[in-house]
Amino acid sequence: MMTSMPRSHSPRAERVEVTDDSLSVDLDDGRTIVVPLAWYPRLQHGTPEERNHWRPIARGEGIHWPDLDEDISVENLLAGQPSGESQRSFKLWLAGRQHKQG
Repeated sequence: MMTSMPRSHSPRAERVEVTDDSLSVDLDDGRTIVVPLAWYPRLQHGTPEERNHWRPIARGEGIHWPDLDEDISVENLLAGQPSGESQRSFKLWLAGRQHKQG
């Protein structure tokens, strides 16, 4: 006998808070994910204003920080995946950032 199962969707980000040491994301299913900010070096090097300037992407399946060129998916947060950016890529981004500021 087959029973019908309700269709579920992937949890979506509703609210984001970035402190000096953590990234906290409230999901639409009631959970809150908190991860170390060190997992995301671009966020770690951002100013409070840049960290607070985020927007949902793909209807909340991800989060985008335009000032930092950072994208994080809710799926990766739930899986405990830190940034996959290579050290080389990050160093190039950081050097470009320092050049613009100085």
